[in-house]
Amino acid sequence: MLEGISIGDFVFFAVSLAAAGALTGVLAGVFGVGGGALIVPVLYELFHFMGVPEEVRMPLAVGTSLAIIIPTSIRSYVAHKARGAVDMTIIRAWAVPTVIGVIVGSALARFAPPVVFKLVFVFVAGLSASRLLGNFSWRLGDDLPKGPLMTFYGLVIGVLSALMGIGGGQLSSMFMTFYNRPIHQAVSTSAGMGVIISIPGAIGYLLAGLDKTGLPPGSIGYVSIVGLVLFAPVSVWTAPLGVKLAHAMPKRTLERAFGIFLLCVSLRFVLSIAGY
Repeated sequence: MLEGISIGDFVFFAVSLAAAGALTGVLAGVFGVGGGALIVPVLYELFHFMGVPEEVRMPLAVGTSLAIIIPTSIRSYVAHKARGAVDMTIIRAWAVPTVIGVIVGSALARFAPPVVFKLVFVFVAGLSASRLLGNFSWRLGDDLPKGPLMTFYGLVIGVLSALMGIGGGQLSSMFMTFYNRPIHQAVSTSAGMGVIISIPGAIGYLLAGLDKTGLPPGSIGYVSIVGLVLFAPVSVWTAPLGVKLAHAMPKRTLERAFGIFLLCVSLRFVLSIAGY
């Protein structure tokens, strides 16, 4: 990591990554997400502790998150698909526009200031949390649309996911439940979206940060290889446990747990924007 870091500080960094990786794997299985909404805040704080400059800290956290999400999303998707809960029709409809959106979001990340990433987090996580925690259901239709509107949703999911460093689980789940899809199916299908988003997203951030200064040793562009190596294996190992929990939990319990989780993320970045 950074020059001058003590052995004790590096051990703390490594243990923190492993612990966060274990929790992220469980969340990936429970919520059908790659865990980016947890990974990004954790990495942001750990990179701050390690002395990474503010101007590159947030995109480094986002890019590293997308790289970490790759194996976690694949493991979560395979586990959900084995239970027959993934709607492949939705994944096929969103695949191309979502990848295009990820490319656009990764390109924007090269020039966007850190506050942009945080504002996207607050907006999406806060919106999702308020819907899930409220005692009401938002409905835009009885079933998902076809044609241009479905394509537009895929683009939005791709752009915002790339700027948040997430696998798209929050967004794709939200859109699916807007159109009357059961939460368990939405969560399971979102796991597949994580695979589609994380791979091009990680590559995009790697390229976007190649000539940036202030990045810690062990980084390639906006992807910390050290973070990836320490974080990813543990999250992959614990993802199937989350899948078992998801299919054992009642619908409303799952929605509330997801909402509380997203609300905590949203509040964390509000405080960060305010300077705390």
